Amino acid sequence: MPRLRYKSLVDTFAADIRSGQLPPGTRLPTHRQLAAEHGLALVTASRVYAELEAMGLVSGETGRGTFVRETSLPPGQGVSQHVVAVGMADLNFNYPSLPGQADLLRTALRQLALSGDLESHLRYQPHAGRLHERASIANHLASRGLSVQAEQVLIVSGAQHGLTVAMMALLKPGDVIAADALTYTGFKVLAESLHLEIVPIPATETGPDLDALQALCRRRSVRAVYTMPTLHNPLGWVMDVQWRNQFVSIARQHDLLIIEDAAYAFLVEDAPAPVAELAPERTVYVSGFSKNVATGLRVGFVAAPVEKVPALERAIRATTWNTPGVMTAIACAWLDDGTVSQLEAQKRADAQARQAMAAELLKGLRCMTHPFSYFLWLPLGEDARADQIAVELMHEQVAVSTAEPFATSVHVPHAIRLALGSVDMDSLRQALIKVRRVVGAYS
Repeated sequence: MPRLRYKSLVDTFAADIRSGQLPPGTRLPTHRQLAAEHGLALVTASRVYAELEAMGLVSGETGRGTFVRETSLPPGQGVSQHVVAVGMADLNFNYPSLPGQADLLRTALRQLALSGDLESHLRYQPHAGRLHERASIANHLASRGLSVQAEQVLIVSGAQHGLTVAMMALLKPGDVIAADALTYTGFKVLAESLHLEIVPIPATETGPDLDALQALCRRRSVRAVYTMPTLHNPLGWVMDVQWRNQFVSIARQHDLLIIEDAAYAFLVEDAPAPVAELAPERTVYVSGFSKNVATGLRVGFVAAPVEKVPALERAIRATTWNTPGVMTAIACAWLDDGTVSQLEAQKRADAQARQAMAAELLKGLRCMTHPFSYFLWLPLGEDARADQIAVELMHEQVAVSTAEPFATSVHVPHAIRLALGSVDMDSLRQALIKVRRVVGAYS
């Protein structure tokens, strides 16, 4: 097919989609039908759709066909587009806060100003943090069932920076890392930036399919696995002890590095032991204070085997040199005086109340969640399209995320994630009523 004719067909489709002549949700002809209709080779017809998909105008769905996308939905919904318009209820991004936290900060700043250690915060800190502050975090981790020494703890600028440091230090471009078929969006962005190949682990009703992980490791040279065993984002799973032991067995059999993300683990009471406790020789445990204290604090931590600490320190030096001393001092003071434990308990109660409200208002819809989680997952019916529902909700002044930013597999399910922790309870109730009405219309 002459190049001009091939490009002309792409341009015609693009113009029809942008003008609305082919509205969102339209199922396009199959590759074979397109080839027959225009006298094309099948490979050329596939190339037409591939270019349209690269332009963000269509999406190919395994077993269903090729559909026109909702182009008015901001790209990367749920990842980069978390700044919402005034008056919009943000169920897209979680930044849970409690009344009175500003007063806690005011008091902490006053106490810090009166301390005899103030001048030290004007100087560089050790890359991994000062040892007494690392000890405060180690004590905190002991309360979560993770036994580590202060020397194994590194202080970083939030959990996302912790993931960055771990993956920069311990993996190299081209390495294969296994992750759930639906996983944390920030991990996806980071892995792509570091040129790591993500291979998806299929899901079951209760968690990742470990038989599939075993088969994957036999088929590919998997270097590492990224996991959220305690309150998975976005699906809300908490993996049981049997799952954790089987997971560790597979990791040891195939010599996998384990990166355990525990950003939301504080919400689960009496959770099983962290994977890092079961496999301390190969697990890097990452968390922080964004969700349990405040997103603006930007203090996190990494706990790792002693022999991996020097490489992690070099990655901290290369990225930030050290975490700002003032922020670290405040976070560790709140650990030591019990403020963090108090806030965690209050946020567990807050999340439980929000989940109870969601269960009441979304009754009849299929939901995947945890009773203490700040988010829930709504798989959609066969005829529903997540991009269209997200746009309808935007018109109702409600921002939600589709499954696309969370998907590591080629197949992207039609589902939406609702973040429950970023609006007040009255606003959340009104937003959930709108969600129930819009999603329910497709049931």
